[in-house]
Amino acid sequence: MSRTFYLIAGFLALGLGGIGILLPLLPTVPFVILAAFCFARSNETLERWLVEHPTFGVHIRMWRERGAISRKGKQAALAAFALSAMLALAFVPLPWSLISLAAAAIGGSWIWTRPEG
Repeated sequence: MSRTFYLIAGFLALGLGGIGILLPLLPTVPFVILAAFCFARSNETLERWLVEHPTFGVHIRMWRERGAISRKGKQAALAAFALSAMLALAFVPLPWSLISLAAAAIGGSWIWTRPEG
């Protein structure tokens, strides 16, 4: 794939990660990790900026080295999944609310099984 595609995808992932800071259902760190992956294939300066970032750099390095997620990150993700599932169950009619519940269970299970940093 072209460098331009990865550059655009990196900026999109970074933008979604930024939105995820405000929205509980949208995770931030996975999108920043994806952005670093894309920037590694398109723009070394942006990739280095993310990897050396004081907040996100440690998460990117832990994921690259060991596929690890910090305990705090796991707890935040699982709390966001639980909140989103409860809101869906409260405000979305059945059976549609079960989609959110299933997504939270699947995503939460996968996150829980990752090693900790």
